Amino acid sequence: MSEAMTASAEIADIIDTFELLGDWDIRYQYLIELGERMPPMSAADKGDHNLVKECMSTVYLAAHLHPDHADRVLFTGDCDTSIIKGVVALLVELFSGKTPDEIEALDVDALFSGLHLDEHLSPNRHVGVYAIVDKMKGQVRAMLLGSSTDREPIA
Repeated sequence: MSEAMTASAEIADIIDTFELLGDWDIRYQYLIELGERMPPMSAADKGDHNLVKECMSTVYLAAHLHPDHADRVLFTGDCDTSIIKGVVALLVELFSGKTPDEIEALDVDALFSGLHLDEHLSPNRHVGVYAIVDKMKGQVRAMLLGSSTDREPIA
């Protein structure tokens, strides 16, 4: 199976999980739990350069090279609101461990459409969720533009 197929299967699995949960009260609770289980982000990564300024919530995202696989990227994130933190956790999990090309090719429209987020988040929050994705992809592009000597893996 190709990497693109793997990503498509991951997205389908996330959508299937949400469909099994039934109503949106339970889905919101699941998002909150995902956010609560997300590993804490280091204080050093909570700088303006990692802030998603377009979000109503305070969202930080950081991209680092994988310590064991320098061709793959790991993400960390944090947010001050529980439901959006859950969305951040979903995206961090989906994007982490992939190559820059795989990250660029991720079909987040399929994910968000399948989850029906546009129907259950305010228009401003919906814009913010796409800003999170844009930030993550932008960080990977910036990594690619940097020299290989300044891209240290996370500890």
